[in-house]
Amino acid sequence: MKQFWKILKRYASPYRGYLGGAVGLNILSAVFNIFSFSLIIPILNMLFKLDDKVYTFIPWDADAGIKEKALNNAYYYVSQLIASIGPSQTLLLLGLFLIVTTALKTGCYFGSSAIMVPIHTGIVRDLRMQMYDKILSLPLGFFTQERRGDIVARISGDVNEVEASILAVLDMLIKNPILILIYFSTLVFISWELTLFTLVVVPVLGWIMGAIGKSLKRDSKEVQEKWSDTMSQVEETLGGLRVIKAFIAEKAMSSRFFKVTDDMRRGLAKVLTRQCLAHPMSEFLGTGLIMIVLWFGGTLILSERAPIDAPTFIFYMVILYSLINPLKEFSRASYSIPKGLASMERIDKILSTENTIREVSSPLPLDGFEDRIEFSGVGFCYESGRQVLSGIDLVVPKGKTIALVGESGAGKSTLVDLIPRFYDVTRGSITIDGKDIRQVSLHDLRSLIGYVNQEPILFNDTIFNNIAFGSKGVTREQVEEAARIANAHDFIMEKEQGYDTNIGDRGAKLSGGQRQRISIARAILKNPPILILDEATASLDTESERLVQEALDRLMSSRTTIAIAHRLSTIKNSDEILVMKEGEIVERGTHDDLLALGGYYKKLNDMQSL
Repeated sequence: MKQFWKILKRYASPYRGYLGGAVGLNILSAVFNIFSFSLIIPILNMLFKLDDKVYTFIPWDADAGIKEKALNNAYYYVSQLIASIGPSQTLLLLGLFLIVTTALKTGCYFGSSAIMVPIHTGIVRDLRMQMYDKILSLPLGFFTQERRGDIVARISGDVNEVEASILAVLDMLIKNPILILIYFSTLVFISWELTLFTLVVVPVLGWIMGAIGKSLKRDSKEVQEKWSDTMSQVEETLGGLRVIKAFIAEKAMSSRFFKVTDDMRRGLAKVLTRQCLAHPMSEFLGTGLIMIVLWFGGTLILSERAPIDAPTFIFYMVILYSLINPLKEFSRASYSIPKGLASMERIDKILSTENTIREVSSPLPLDGFEDRIEFSGVGFCYESGRQVLSGIDLVVPKGKTIALVGESGAGKSTLVDLIPRFYDVTRGSITIDGKDIRQVSLHDLRSLIGYVNQEPILFNDTIFNNIAFGSKGVTREQVEEAARIANAHDFIMEKEQGYDTNIGDRGAKLSGGQRQRISIARAILKNPPILILDEATASLDTESERLVQEALDRLMSSRTTIAIAHRLSTIKNSDEILVMKEGEIVERGTHDDLLALGGYYKKLNDMQSL
């Protein structure tokens, strides 16, 4: 439970006002409940004429116990009322008072539950936002080690489990301690002997429930991990449907998915079966407790020196039964909370992940790009220790175009990813205008850089919003001008809704060339001084490549460009071409210089000329 209270402290703090209101209303509800039940004693005495004692008023400052004075004077007022208006009218007044106190009790009960709604929904929203913001802030390296389906499962399934298992019982965890305290105090007030006997029996119930709850948390964590496996396979299937169908692998994938889901079914069945035990177990133990106390109390009443009379004992049993209900709800919580804690551990794995891309507290100003980008002895390796880059020395003067070529896995994409600090160098340094990029703010650094990928990253939104993505306060005219420069305006206007056309998930409603031109228009609108092109035309047909290349030429003019290319024809006019192999620069020069060198670049060129 220590972990549970830490979670509540972390996420419920912004809602302290609501919590205070819930506590106050629950106290009132319990007090009104006691008052309504206390009317049982005089009503029973009047109906069955069980008490013929004559009561006299005892002054409140008299030398007598508070319990004795309270009970005696209550009976005195009732007897005076009977003498004044008669038993029938008195019974009616007591019944009306019972209705009023019950209305107040239920009103406070409703208010205490309703006031928990903004707490419940607010914590779920805050938890999801915290996870989403954490995902946005983590470096790309984190996502190369984690499955996307697993991350989706944590932000959806695990948060849902926390909501269902922890936040759903939050109301009872605030209400029940108040009810237990007030009801227990009432039981002590009525008869400390009976209450002492009850205390000997109650801990058995708590021990049994706690023992079962511990194993439930372990099983619940295993179920959530199997849920992550399921979501991962769904994500893989959606991304690979073309390959699955091409290789006629539907049955194989279905069998694989059945195995994962069936494993989850068995684990979930085990957890739910144990959860189903909560209510019958608490019902059985509660009934056993009532019967034991009933036997012991009956024995006391039948003795010569009975500490309480029969109507008071009935009132005691009513309050005890009222106490059993919150205790049973606690037993439900002992089953429910471990499931939520298991999910919270998985959520915390993301929330507690250290962000290796750190910003300095006092960053150097970087208002623009004036001179050059310089790599000095740059090396990079992943956390696994695999070396990707080593000994990279490179100067990119302002306004020049530098091209990177080489076999797949040579380190080209990693090299350009170091400039906007998607990763941090493990050796050496990268500077812009003499300032180490680790000493400037990420916002200033990335605002200087435009990015066009081989696979355009588009969002399920309108064409306008995709082009304007990341640019604040842009007008329709500015977006249209960027689209014209990117050779995109004509095909956009052919759409029924023009710039307001929704392009679907990842731009699925557009062709590859159209998606790429939208991506280029976005970069043109940002108007960055530094441009990174990562094989921007590699997967296009000839006509699309021509249109995209024209757009790129316009985008690259007067900008400092670093381009990764497989097709050497697209980078012939670069100011310098770097040939990379196994994380090192093995050749550099212009297109003609490298051909004359007769090395690895000439070999690549000859292969593409065939």
